[in-house]
Amino acid sequence: MKQIGITTTVPAEILIAAGYQPVDLNNIFITDPDPERLVRLAEKAGFPLNCCTWIKGIYGVCLERGIDTVLCVTTGDCSNTIMLMEVLKLKGVRTIPFAYPHIPDPKLMQPVLQELAAILGTDLTAANRVRKGLVESRDMVHRLDDLTWQENRITGWENHLWLVSSSDFNGNPAQYTRDVKSLIAESQKRKSFPETNLRLAYIGVPPVYGPDLYSYIEKNGAHVVYNEVQRQFAMPDPGKTLAEQYANFTYPYSIFDRLTDINRQIAARKIDGVIHYVQAFCHRAIGDIIFKNGINLPILTIEGNNDFRLTAQIMTRIEAYLDMLESRRRKDLASSPRL
Repeated sequence: MKQIGITTTVPAEILIAAGYQPVDLNNIFITDPDPERLVRLAEKAGFPLNCCTWIKGIYGVCLERGIDTVLCVTTGDCSNTIMLMEVLKLKGVRTIPFAYPHIPDPKLMQPVLQELAAILGTDLTAANRVRKGLVESRDMVHRLDDLTWQENRITGWENHLWLVSSSDFNGNPAQYTRDVKSLIAESQKRKSFPETNLRLAYIGVPPVYGPDLYSYIEKNGAHVVYNEVQRQFAMPDPGKTLAEQYANFTYPYSIFDRLTDINRQIAARKIDGVIHYVQAFCHRAIGDIIFKNGINLPILTIEGNNDFRLTAQIMTRIEAYLDMLESRRRKDLASSPRL
């Protein structure tokens, strides 16, 4: 299959139906042994220092990997993608714009999907056949997510990694499904995380830190049992049609749609605290104002840029935050009426 780069989660069913193998450029970038090298490629080409690291990394991946076709999400993701698309054109890359509707309405989504299918030389009948073929993959990764918060057997990093990988199924849905099944089977032999561990939600775009963030949190007696955007990439509410599935996908739409979903999951998963990750120079960071007004839990906001490893300052802030949550929990337990 011919590869097609994607800048975020898109209707992969249409791409696969058209004979393409979706490649999530973000995942290739952040799992590279030397992501700084890819950023330097972009900066050498003229990308400014105060441009989002993810955008520069995507550009670096395209050049280094020879990706010649990229589906660029121009509405519902990153505001810098439009200019990224123009620069890729300059370099001879075929770019295809894709815009999510401004509101999550299946009636508005349907013509958007039809147009994308036509551009790629397929139709929604073929895409729906692919959708049915991906049911097992999505079911398995949702089972993995359930094991994270219901049985405390999956680490926060594993949860992040397999949910975020559902954007392109690591290029091979069948192998992806086998790998998730294998991890689920292996997890049944593990000891669960202690019930006394603090339970955290991670909201916001995926971090640049790789496994360091999650492992450091676990080292300090907490467990990330909810990864918000990553879970949405796995399509937790597929609906009855492809249009419904991508209208129910909260990430591209209003932050208030996301907030409703976040608060629902916070209640179900019995969350003690929330970490909100924001990327430097990203317009989504402004949403921190809304989250702090709409979530009734303490929120630790962490901003990342191009460090790729936790800094001493961030580690200190995480430790202080977890200490505060633990003190808060002890105080709540002490004030609870005894039976």
